[in-house]
Amino acid sequence: MYYHIFDCVFGEMLVAGDDEGLRYVNLQVPQKSFRIKEEWIRDKEAAADVSEQLNGYFAGELKTFDLTLTPGGTEFQKRLWKALLHIPYGETASYRDIACSIGNPLASRAVGMANSRNPIQIIIPCHRVIGSNGTLTGYAHGLEIKSRLLDLEAKSI
Repeated sequence: MYYHIFDCVFGEMLVAGDDEGLRYVNLQVPQKSFRIKEEWIRDKEAAADVSEQLNGYFAGELKTFDLTLTPGGTEFQKRLWKALLHIPYGETASYRDIACSIGNPLASRAVGMANSRNPIQIIIPCHRVIGSNGTLTGYAHGLEIKSRLLDLEAKSI
């Protein structure tokens, strides 16, 4: 597995993947820092496309990522993360909306749990999921960052 850490508007961002595709994107903040495994290899070149696209996103210039994603997780989690990719840039959906989109309207809580375990943050836009009443709800890196991500997208539409 390769990895690279680069600076972005929110601090340090870790990206990691392998020959199959991108496996992790994580904002390295104190409350949710990702531990790099000893066997991983630091490789800026292997991560160049990912970091370039993320920087384009943070600059408000990129609205759609073109990357091969290979998140690890349960079948339910993978199905949910795939559904999140259909939330358009600059828009939001509720946990219930997402539960309905995967064919299980009573699974809002399960959607929330799977959403919180998203290993490819920002690219799989878990920040676009909000409460049914329109309020911002949990985000692994805090509601301030979630709000800033949504504001970034709103300003770039």
